[in-house]
Amino acid sequence: MAFSQENIVLGVLLLYMSLGVYSHNKYYTPPNVARLTDLFTHVSISERFSTSYGESNVKILSNGSFATLALDKKSGSGLASRSKYYYGFFSAAIKLPVGLTSGVVVAFYLSNADTYPHNHDEIDIELLGHDKRNDWAFQTNVYINGSVRTGREEKFYLWFDPTAAHHHYSIIWNSHHIVFFVDNIPVREFVHNSAFPFLYPSKPMTVHTTIWDGSEWATHGGKYPVNYNYAPFVVSLAEMEMTGCISSPTATGTSCSKAGASSLDPVGGQEFATLSREQSVAMDWARRKLMFYSYCSDKARFKVLPPECNLEQRMMGRVRTQRYMWREVPTNCN
Repeated sequence: MAFSQENIVLGVLLLYMSLGVYSHNKYYTPPNVARLTDLFTHVSISERFSTSYGESNVKILSNGSFATLALDKKSGSGLASRSKYYYGFFSAAIKLPVGLTSGVVVAFYLSNADTYPHNHDEIDIELLGHDKRNDWAFQTNVYINGSVRTGREEKFYLWFDPTAAHHHYSIIWNSHHIVFFVDNIPVREFVHNSAFPFLYPSKPMTVHTTIWDGSEWATHGGKYPVNYNYAPFVVSLAEMEMTGCISSPTATGTSCSKAGASSLDPVGGQEFATLSREQSVAMDWARRKLMFYSYCSDKARFKVLPPECNLEQRMMGRVRTQRYMWREVPTNCN
């Protein structure tokens, strides 16, 4: 029996798929880490947040424990915390919109742009829609004193389908470092270095969660805009956690000392000052397997790399000397 070249290629492809070898996006079994999200209590969305824009696209359900935000042709939508925070742990369980989501941005972040429009701070988690179904990118960013030109972006692929279920996206911000987590796996650490303290968010911030149209930049630099034939795009929010030092507008200072940890700072203790060995190894796994962009490697953008980049590279080198070998289990995506 004769076989055409096309039949042979198709047969090999089907064999690879049956063995779990071929996939347009590998899913992995991540390392085991301590579940920080179990340490803090969930907050009522209706009590702790207010609608920041797109009120008709915001729905708060289940006595405030669950919410949905939508993006359509008329508007995106968002929630903002009623309080400002100086340090803390901030987390949300998010289920992303299904379907073709190019240009769509779902964000969970801290910002004080409303109070400091010309020199604001920002700590960002942004989930970026893709030109392929269910293929979202996870972006982190840090702005210090309002300089958008020196944003410190890093981008990752996810090791799961973020549209199939809720997954936890979390931030620790204290006097020692900022750490970004996905399902309790740390993927990035931004250290507060005494050698350049001005390169660290230093003012109280509001917690935001939003969905909006990022057609100009979000998917392949704006190559693929939002296709509203697939609207509305709906993001689901649950298990919100905000545990931090609340900044009082009537107080002369903040409840957390800038000089160090305060008893009022829930993540200011020594157990939150550095990553554990388990967390360091897990972060190295995530960065080796899933990170596809870091500003510290973008020499075309920066003639001189930001000063913290050399520190980060040295730290990652130390982690790699004690690397574990984790078993990776790729599976086919739907």
